Amino acid sequence: MNLKQTGELIAQLRTEMGLTQVQLAQRLDVTDKAVSKWERGKSLPDVALLSRVAAELRVSVVELLSGEPMNVARSSNLDEDDGWEREAAQATPLELQRKDPEDLLVSPYLFGSNLEHTRSCLYTGLSAQMVRNRKFAGKPTACEGCAIEWFPLGKRAVFALDEPYTRHGEGYHMKRTTECNSVSVFNPRQGETVGMGQHGIAISQGQPYLFGMVVKTQNPVEFAVSLTDRAGKKVYCRTTFTGEGADWTRFEVELTPQAADPDADLRVSWEKEGHVCVGAISLLPKDHFHGMRRDVVEAMKELGIKVLRWPGGNFAGEFNWMDGLLPVDMRAPFQSYLGLETQPHTMGYDYSEINTDDFIALCREIGAEPFITINPCWNTPEENAAWVEYCNGDASTPYGKLRVQRGHQEPYNVQLWSLGNEFGYGHMEGDNTPGGYCQIALENGKKMLEASPNLSLCSSGPYPNKEWVELSAKPLAGISQMISQHYYGYAPHYTDLATVEEEYNRCLASVSRMRDLIHQSRQWLEPSMRISMDEWNVWYAWYRPSSVTDGIYAALALHMLMEEAEKSGIALACHFQAVNEGMLCVKPDHVSLTAQGQVFSWMNRWHVGNRLCSASQEAVVTADREGRMSATVVNAAFRREKPVDFSSFGPCSEAVLFSSDTVLPPSSFTQANVLGEVAAGTFQMPPHSVLFLRFPSMN
Repeated sequence: MNLKQTGELIAQLRTEMGLTQVQLAQRLDVTDKAVSKWERGKSLPDVALLSRVAAELRVSVVELLSGEPMNVARSSNLDEDDGWEREAAQATPLELQRKDPEDLLVSPYLFGSNLEHTRSCLYTGLSAQMVRNRKFAGKPTACEGCAIEWFPLGKRAVFALDEPYTRHGEGYHMKRTTECNSVSVFNPRQGETVGMGQHGIAISQGQPYLFGMVVKTQNPVEFAVSLTDRAGKKVYCRTTFTGEGADWTRFEVELTPQAADPDADLRVSWEKEGHVCVGAISLLPKDHFHGMRRDVVEAMKELGIKVLRWPGGNFAGEFNWMDGLLPVDMRAPFQSYLGLETQPHTMGYDYSEINTDDFIALCREIGAEPFITINPCWNTPEENAAWVEYCNGDASTPYGKLRVQRGHQEPYNVQLWSLGNEFGYGHMEGDNTPGGYCQIALENGKKMLEASPNLSLCSSGPYPNKEWVELSAKPLAGISQMISQHYYGYAPHYTDLATVEEEYNRCLASVSRMRDLIHQSRQWLEPSMRISMDEWNVWYAWYRPSSVTDGIYAALALHMLMEEAEKSGIALACHFQAVNEGMLCVKPDHVSLTAQGQVFSWMNRWHVGNRLCSASQEAVVTADREGRMSATVVNAAFRREKPVDFSSFGPCSEAVLFSSDTVLPPSSFTQANVLGEVAAGTFQMPPHSVLFLRFPSMN
């Protein structure tokens, strides 16, 4: 790595784009002084910023760090430089020709997604847990002694953090910072109400909730649990239980509020004089699915996700599967390696709510193939092989027996495994050189294959990168036939009406960049090696509202992946990621599909399992076993209509248009049945729209 070369490349690319240092800094949410230091070779962007800087400058992270652009040809008709010519070309009638289908099937593995414990994917997303900081991580604020997110009850009560209830297991090689606390409450006066509460609990009328609490006490204590309004005046429901004993004990009661309130209080109180320690608190809807929201699980099922990658992503670098063998209340919160991965949703902590059994249950519920990423650095090859054995071994193996003892008789048969995540970028601790990583991956992969010989392994690296291909991918080919490749498109910055079209086109042009980088990897790989495009999306999708721009980007990307799958050897592709980061928008009381989710779901149902007839970024046509043809057409133009001629297919049996009068966030597609408008075999597509067509068999 040469700081001077990297700095010179940043300056060169910024200048070519016509940006000042101030303008680039504004796009990256940093100071112009930081940009100046980069360009002078005095420092590098923080690791958390590298991908974003690369996306802004339209290069890969590898190019950025090496200081050498790869000069990959940019051939897309969405390239930014051809402005009005592109619009004019897209206004030219698109004629879809009926073709006999090929033997190539549209693989379900192209319609994968990720489940990573980042941002609001789990917390305030998939997780059904309704209380925040339920295991009391972090330090108290406001000199009150009570844990963050909680407020104390009782004017004379003494609050403090105490000895931990939650713990990690011993000897797990953990380098992460854990916060294992309990809340100590001393009530100095008999008959005075003390306790703790939390605001902002969204409750529904008549919905039963399960309240759980881990406590230890000096003497028997009657605890009152209630759901109230924010002032504590209106009591929606209340129940009591008696806790006693010097040892940690978990109690569970049911609460059914008689009114709805999006901002209710959960209050736990008692009047007994003496000392009480609270180890963990939980509040879940009674109908939760393995600690997950039923409505979010159903929405994931509606998307039709065919492959689900877990636990990351970057989060895989902190995760230890054996933590999940502990009861959920006893899994200690730990800080994420990258603060932005969990901020602001969990104060930088993950609470280890989902374990392997929960993940497999989710996969089976939504019909997805599980795809697991190991941590090859903090966890030993033996520990990772034990994970494989836990998933795939029968009752005659030690960890297969453990799975059976935990209530899961049949093996999970997890075949897809990734040997780490994004090595070469520094997100995962360990040797980030190609040779060093190769050795680590080889040791882990061999042990894992001993536990289950028929695994499909995927190696990691900053692809496309010729050095990593030669020193890592090829030497690992004996155990791993796939390499992981990631790509995030340009996230538009909608700050000025005058630049909306420019930003929109720039975002869509990055789909072509993804194709170019796939082609570059393909040139260096052996023919037998396959690409796992297991993270793709618009960059920083999680920090801004979703929009139709993202939906058109996803439509073009999915078309491109279907077109390139066989030609470029793409084994699978996983959108990053479904929940609250692109495809599903989760609110306390409902879940909705974003524009990306609408496109993903419909293209999935329209094409997966069909034989491919023709494919381009503009249009894909497939045929099912009965000869029925399905077509999807994208008009990516910002302002021009696109005439589409599909008369060669005969009468249309279904025609659905996804369109919008804006590309600005927040926005989603309006769905309309346009069958009556396509009777002549032609249709005038509005700008930034997607058309779904289906034709009956002509056999």
